[in-house]
This record gives sequence, structure tokens and C-alpha cells, in this order.
Amino acid sequence: MAPLLDIDGLCVSYGAIQALADVSVHLDQGEIVTVLGANGAGKSTLLQAVSGLVPIGKGSVVFGGEAMNRVPPYDIVRRGISLSPEGRRVFPTLTVEENLNLGAYTRREKKAQVRGAKERVFLLFPILKERCRQLAGTLSGGEQQMLAIGRALMSAPKVLLLDEPSLGLAPILVKQIFDIVSEINGQGTTILLVEQNAQKALRIASRGYVLENGRIVASGPCSELKADRKIQEAYLGGSALKARTNPS
Repeated sequence: MAPLLDIDGLCVSYGAIQALADVSVHLDQGEIVTVLGANGAGKSTLLQAVSGLVPIGKGSVVFGGEAMNRVPPYDIVRRGISLSPEGRRVFPTLTVEENLNLGAYTRREKKAQVRGAKERVFLLFPILKERCRQLAGTLSGGEQQMLAIGRALMSAPKVLLLDEPSLGLAPILVKQIFDIVSEINGQGTTILLVEQNAQKALRIASRGYVLENGRIVASGPCSELKADRKIQEAYLGGSALKARTNPS
């Protein structure tokens, strides 16, 4: 069976700087697949390329059997891929509900489906229902992260791209976010998870890839990656590459 999302030989450059070089990643229906790596490894660029936010130099992105290379970002969302970006990037002067409504922009004519999507988000994140009329910029860091994920879910994606969802959060909130990511996956959404918190990511994902300097240097089942001594030393110990969990 063909992968749901097949990224093959992807190359992306920013001017003379090559951010991704011959990167190949695939996701099967229903998986959580994680991409690990240090800052600057190319993880966010990978998600942005899949989302159509940065141009692809070489290689291909195929989703559901269709090539996505020349598809505009809004149509990629419409077809079933949605990104929750690094740094949350909520609209601070809009309310929580207005942020969620923007996430459903490509489905705005289907009002009943939008209401259903919003109820799903409120079930996953009850605090967002309580804060529905509150400006997004006044939310805590953890609440903004919930809003960013909820906004991405409003388009009812088949594949959810999560870029550093635990970044900058206190440990108790990190656990909550990862529990919810697992719940979203359990509801049928396939997830590509970019994370520096390797321990948490490898615990909930089935397979993983390790990016270094824009290249895949290791891949396989998470059980094998956790047992790899080099990965243990670089990502699972007390190194500077370990997840940042500063309280927000």
C-alpha cells in the first residue's frame, strides 16, 4: 500500500544555503512519525515545504497519490494537510474563537462541519471553550499552544504537522500536550511531529527520523532509535540538544 504522505529526495535552499538535501520521509495512514534534530537541522523547513510555504528545489511531496509540489498552501490545507507552526503564531488581537474560525477558512461554507470541528477542539481543550471570547494574546503560553493545535484541527486534516508543540512549556504542560497529541492520533489523524524533546516524541511515535544539517542520518522504529547509542548520547541524555522546557 502506498504511503499517505510520501516525501522523496526533497531539496530546499535559501539562496546559497541548502536547508534540506535529499530528504525522504513517509507516513502511513494512522501513524505518528517524529523528526528529531538540533536547532538549524532543517526540521521546520521540512514542514514548511510540505505545507507549500517554501519552494521545493528538487524532489517531490505526494499526498494521497497526488503531487503537491505546485499546489498553493491554501489548497494543501483544503486537501487535508494542516500545520501547527513553531512559536504558536496565534493572532493576538483576535479572540480564541476568531482564531479557530480562521483555521476553518477553507471550509467556511460548510457551517455544520465547522461547528462540529469546533466542538471537537473544545472537547480536546476545554480551557479554550472557557476562553472563547478572550483575546489570544492574553492567553498563557500553554493555552496559546493549545489554540495553535486547535486552529490546525479546524480544517479537519488527514495529516497534522506539529512543529515543536512542547517548546517553552513547563513539564506538566508538556505531558498534557503529548497526551492530547496521542488522543488526536487515536481519533484517526496521522501526525508528523517535529520535536526536540526526543524522549517524549519517541515514546508516542511509531517511527522516527533524525535530521542533521539538512540530511537524514538515521531512521527506523522508535524502539531501535531509542536503543542507538549515538542517539542516546545526542538526544536522550543531558546534552544541550535535550528538550527545552522553560516555564512559560
